[in-house]
Amino acid sequence: MFKHPKESRITISELMLPSHSNFSGKIHGGYILNLMDQIAFACASKHSRHYCVTASVNKVDFLNPIDVGELVTLKATVNYTGRTSMVVGVRVESENIQSGEKKHCNSSYFTMVAKDDFGKNVPVPGLILDTEQNVRRFARSISRQEQSKHRSNRFKSSEFKIEEHLEFIKTQNAKIII
Repeated sequence: MFKHPKESRITISELMLPSHSNFSGKIHGGYILNLMDQIAFACASKHSRHYCVTASVNKVDFLNPIDVGELVTLKATVNYTGRTSMVVGVRVESENIQSGEKKHCNSSYFTMVAKDDFGKNVPVPGLILDTEQNVRRFARSISRQEQSKHRSNRFKSSEFKIEEHLEFIKTQNAKIII
């Protein structure tokens, strides 16, 4: 079975309240991460028609701060499907509702795994890729997975070669005493 990404696309908007702010008066990053996880869950569950869990989150960069009183909109789309997992792309934008100014605040990728009633992984529908953008997103997800595997293996304690890193580390704000 295959489904089109637009079948499970989700958009939510929420007004940012003072209770969501941190000590500097901006919206707390943890609150935004919570909203991102919720929409990724909803999108993956809608696609798979199963309960889904977050397996990983790929790179979260907070690009612009969000102010109290702004309207935050989160958009989620399934970008990739494996056998039991999905990569959900989440985009966060804020809007000053008085001026209409919009800011891109964050984009991230959540790997979600579909589960049955007993907690076992279950197969998910594949994706119908009918636009260049959908193909690009799918290919980009595969590339990110490969980079992650390479990064993990390179720094595994059994594979790590200290001599390859010492000179670079010496140029950083660290003191090596081993």
